[in-house]
Amino acid sequence: MEELPPPLSDTRSIRRSRSVPLSPPNLSTLVVAAAAAIVLASFFGSAQGIRFPNRIPDPAAGTRPTRTAVFALGSFWRSEAVFGCLGGVVRTAVGYAGGSKPNPEYRSLRDHAECVQVEYDPRLISYRQLLDVFWSSHDSRQVLGQGPDVGNQYRSIIFTNGTEESRLAALSKEREQTKSKSSVVTTQIQHLETFYPAEPEHQKFELKQNPLLLQLMGNLPEEELQRSRLAAKMNSFAAELCPPHTQKQIDTKIGDIIRKSWPLLRNV
Repeated sequence: MEELPPPLSDTRSIRRSRSVPLSPPNLSTLVVAAAAAIVLASFFGSAQGIRFPNRIPDPAAGTRPTRTAVFALGSFWRSEAVFGCLGGVVRTAVGYAGGSKPNPEYRSLRDHAECVQVEYDPRLISYRQLLDVFWSSHDSRQVLGQGPDVGNQYRSIIFTNGTEESRLAALSKEREQTKSKSSVVTTQIQHLETFYPAEPEHQKFELKQNPLLLQLMGNLPEEELQRSRLAAKMNSFAAELCPPHTQKQIDTKIGDIIRKSWPLLRNV
């Protein structure tokens, strides 16, 4: 079974201010970034989402049947990072669901909840395993909020796409409730009507707070960044939410790249 991300008590709060947009890199930086991106892509077993001239498409991209799952478990900045590093997860996106307002926006959600859409390969990770990650990654007994984030938009919801998902979600909720009867699991189970993607600045939020990682990936355009499998994983890495052994492996790989190749400032 896939190793789960660190539990809620071991993770950081990620509600913080936006960083200053990254300035265009110089030529030497681009050369190193391209080389580093190749190394990072090979580490994850796919070059999907890395931008190179005359890039050869990943032969597996778009050919494997995938499914999507949608969860609300507090701040969607953190929620996206929770799932991105799991084996079998193809890509992630944040957005809004569960409300009645058409085309909600971050500053005008009304009754929608912040949520994450997870696209996954069911041959590599099951919906049950995603549910396990959902339950272990937030406090399902907190009413209308998660930690310091309090409000209706942070409520806990499992959005389902059919009868089988509804059944599995209900069973998992029953199991979660039996762990303690001193409080009630507040998680709702709802049929997914519409998933509204959030604004670009909220996608891969943790990754965007780290200009070095963006440069190592080749400074992908926004559309490509959102669909990149590598970006989903690196977003989790930036949030320190990959499984510990994976977190250490990526950190070591990036350290090697920087020590061997990154242009250092010698004089001013």
